[in-house]
Amino acid sequence: MNRLPRIEQYGLIGDTQTSAHVCADGSIDWLFLPRFDSPAVFAGLLGTQKHGSWQIAPASSAGRSGSEKVAERQYRGDSLVLESVWRTPTSSVRVLDFMPPRDGTPQVIRIAECLTGEVEMVSAMRPRPGYGSVGPWIHEVGGRMVAEAGADALWLDTCVPQMEKDGVVVSAFVIGAGQSVAFALSWCPSHAPAPDVPDPEAALAETLAFWQDWTQECTYDGPYREAVVRSSITLKAMTYGPSGGIVAAPTTSLPEEIGGDRNWDYRFTWLRDAATTLAALLGTGYRQEAQAWRRWLLRAVAGDPENLQIMYGITGERDLRERELPWLPGYEGSAPVRVGNGAANQLQLDVYGEVIDTLYLAHQSGVAHCADTAVLHQRLIEHLVQRWREPDEGIWEIRGARRHFVHSKVMAWVAVDRTIRLAEAGALDMDVAPLVELRAVIHREVCDKGFDPVRNTFTQSYGSQELDAATLLIPRTGFLPPDDPRVIGTVDAVRRELSTEVRPSSSPTICPTSRHRSSESCGSEISSSPLGASCTQTAGRTTRLDGKPSSTPGRASERRLLRVAP
Repeated sequence: MNRLPRIEQYGLIGDTQTSAHVCADGSIDWLFLPRFDSPAVFAGLLGTQKHGSWQIAPASSAGRSGSEKVAERQYRGDSLVLESVWRTPTSSVRVLDFMPPRDGTPQVIRIAECLTGEVEMVSAMRPRPGYGSVGPWIHEVGGRMVAEAGADALWLDTCVPQMEKDGVVVSAFVIGAGQSVAFALSWCPSHAPAPDVPDPEAALAETLAFWQDWTQECTYDGPYREAVVRSSITLKAMTYGPSGGIVAAPTTSLPEEIGGDRNWDYRFTWLRDAATTLAALLGTGYRQEAQAWRRWLLRAVAGDPENLQIMYGITGERDLRERELPWLPGYEGSAPVRVGNGAANQLQLDVYGEVIDTLYLAHQSGVAHCADTAVLHQRLIEHLVQRWREPDEGIWEIRGARRHFVHSKVMAWVAVDRTIRLAEAGALDMDVAPLVELRAVIHREVCDKGFDPVRNTFTQSYGSQELDAATLLIPRTGFLPPDDPRVIGTVDAVRRELSTEVRPSSSPTICPTSRHRSSESCGSEISSSPLGASCTQTAGRTTRLDGKPSSTPGRASERRLLRVAP
């Protein structure tokens, strides 16, 4: 049995409405159409290629055991156009993979270009809608291949002959130096007229222009600018353009531990994660995304801030019902595979702080004032004033009894503090005197009940002995200064008790695709915060927030966001 690809062998392409994952062997093993939260039509990432995949590679590399492996992979300039180059003893070939940003039909376009010599190529598309559960009706219509199943129709266009064999659309062709062959996969509702045949070269030019225009708006000009821009592109790719929602990750059910069952669906908009993304984008000069998300927030919360959820669908859906897909074995056998997320209705008081801190950061970054958002802000803070003393599930979304998590209380303090600042700046019409008093009350309580003077460290929750690296965010929030002895003691305690030696992965990751998990959590966690990273990795040492051993690097890769301080 051939070993399946590791997660870091996948590169991300997308059109700001959905995305695909392209393996280093030329196989697209994860694609959902037409939206991030749609059922996957290629689900090989969570099973095998028989659950849906589309490989384009030299004939000698076809299948998971091919002899030639990709020699070079990179994105073309500042874009999401992925380039993969294979080299044989007598030839070399490049495949371009991209998804044109769109107003209408979603498309995946793949262009094979022979660079030197002559090379035999194979395209093998195995569509399996319904997360790999449905074998579609594949037939030819006017020289085009179409795979239909239920509401979905996938149209595959190319200039070389195609044939269907055992549920796979196959094309075998030869190209010489300077020649190219393009394939275009388009989705449309099965009852709708056939989509237009795409122009691959025009689509390539338009895609490159889109990303080049967007990246030119980046105002960051400090160290590691290339990495900052690449991180920003990745974040932009996870925004849902029509609504302004931002997915936490473009995947579902990638596990924390290989063989484990903590496998959750992250294709929704977590308020915490969206705040993280916007903090990074605002720090690099991008304001339109913040404005779009602010409008999304108004629609999602609607007139019901008292029932604020920790996450919503990408267009503001509230019902994110969770279910399992038993026909998928899971990434390297890590079952169950889940879609939907049952943690949507938990109480996490820190979310109020994350949202309000992001609104404050948007104001500081020059995003225009919005009267409707100001009203929502006031209602959120009024609700938090009534509930901040309650225990909650916290950032780790525990399954057991609620606790008074220190991080949640600190973020409640952040919500009050940023509200005071905005009111003092004239952005909110509020009486700040009661809030100033409340800010002091929360601060005293956290320092009294959340700090262990014997060990000189903040703890995970009031009265507990457990540590939580989320408390490392305390100086970043402004709750205490970095040189405060209590902060220094907490840093030392976390380093001493929670860090775990691991070996760095030897394989470079083209694009991170999942989020790091806590072993106590039940469906969500942070990958980072607007106020700092949740996981630090230096010199082969990884500190996890829950104190449990870290996942094997490069397998359940957490989503690492590059935070640029404003």
